[in-house]
Amino acid sequence: MFSNLKYDLKAGLVVFLVALPLCLGIALAQNAPLFSGIISGIIGGIVVASISGSKLSVSGPAAGLTSIVLSSVSELGSFEAFLLAVCLAGVFQIALGILKAGIIGYYFPTAVIKGMLSAIGIILILKQVPHLLGYDADLEGDESFKQIDGENSFTEFSQTLQHFSYGSIIIGLASIAILIIWQSKFIKQNRFFKAIPSALLVVLVSILLDQYFGLYHPEFEVKDEHLVKLPAFDNINMFFSAFTLPDFTAFRNTKLYEIAFIIGVVASLETLLSLEAIDKLDPDNRISPTNRELIAQGTGNLLSGLLGGLPITSVIVRSSVNVDSGGKSQFSAIFHGILFLIAIFFIPHLLALIPLSALAAILIVTGFNLAKPKMFMRIYKQGLDQFLPFIFTFVVMLFSDLLRGVSVGIFVSILFILRQNYRAPFKKIEEIINGQLNIFVKFSPGITFINKGKFIELFKSIPPNTLVYLDGGRAGFIDKDVLELISAFKESGKHKNIVVHLEAIEEVEILSQH
Repeated sequence: MFSNLKYDLKAGLVVFLVALPLCLGIALAQNAPLFSGIISGIIGGIVVASISGSKLSVSGPAAGLTSIVLSSVSELGSFEAFLLAVCLAGVFQIALGILKAGIIGYYFPTAVIKGMLSAIGIILILKQVPHLLGYDADLEGDESFKQIDGENSFTEFSQTLQHFSYGSIIIGLASIAILIIWQSKFIKQNRFFKAIPSALLVVLVSILLDQYFGLYHPEFEVKDEHLVKLPAFDNINMFFSAFTLPDFTAFRNTKLYEIAFIIGVVASLETLLSLEAIDKLDPDNRISPTNRELIAQGTGNLLSGLLGGLPITSVIVRSSVNVDSGGKSQFSAIFHGILFLIAIFFIPHLLALIPLSALAAILIVTGFNLAKPKMFMRIYKQGLDQFLPFIFTFVVMLFSDLLRGVSVGIFVSILFILRQNYRAPFKKIEEIINGQLNIFVKFSPGITFINKGKFIELFKSIPPNTLVYLDGGRAGFIDKDVLELISAFKESGKHKNIVVHLEAIEEVEILSQH
């Protein structure tokens, strides 16, 4: 873990700078205490990353759970009762991990995952442009098309154009310029400049620019509402007094268990999707253990609920920033959690000087790296069976949310699988031998119930007085529904003088039964 310390420290710092306003914004959007977002960030960074087997995943409060949190608090009657549901959701996730339910994470189609990443990239850009221009009422910059403030990703622009700030625009564009320059060959080949984290430079330059505006061009100075806001604690007693304990009397409320189940399922799905996506971005092509991840997330949610935090998931945005910033091991995520603790005690007033437009620039560049145009062209060249699931995932997610987009993408992928299985379950050869029609049917590997319709069509098309040879030698497995069809065809064929010879069918039937 520590062999790549210089890379992880730099990446952890960048992730912290990005995660800080997101954690606070998500807490605000979910009508929760701001400190609950900080608690989730600390636990997601330190606890979850320490247990998780993923090297690059970063966990914390998720904007995708905002609607669930709001409705759950309303149904349970208090935030304290909701915290108990978060604890139970964590226990449920731990059970899923022990039962090895994480295996479903390995079955998400690659095209769908790439579509999800590209959509996240565009959404990041759309959600952060208002920050870049100096206005955004929807503070958390979430991953859904519809916002909690009644706007959506596009209508927000009309509001932005009425409230933009020249100071924020200058700082945002300067930040993007720095980030682009720092990706150039000149910087990468220069030892001195290469050692300076581009995100840290962006933050320092943005603070200096805003201070300069305040002194010499006050009309350009960034307003307080568009600076990072962080709860400050003067001593350790104030820190501990900010924790909220769950209401254990809520155990008697049957609604509690339904909400805990929903949170557990949705958080687990979002985590597994994020994990698969980050593995695709990993330059070292490492595969994260999904069952261990569920146990890590469950432990995190159990602890978060006990201490007054929000539900935690693995988050694509923060994880993508981690990859983009050169993170090598889980220590980058742990370090970002440690920085949360340091920040709230020692430098809250310094962080309050950072313009959100500078942090928006970091996310916009990350978004562009996730949704480069060449990605679309590369998927298109791979064929429609890859491009359509990719583009459906991309479009639906762009106009709704992550789970809907992925669900549609998987559905389109399944349609292609069904079509492929329906078209090619066997190879058919017709030949006239001694004046009689002979039909040779060689089965493809793995005959499932999906192929049933094609076999029905085949058997209906065979004319009377025909010799039929059904060869299952290559099949390996034949579904019972198809075996029943073959048996029925063999019997009914006698009435039409159709003679059916079975080759290796009986052996495959025995194997299929086992």
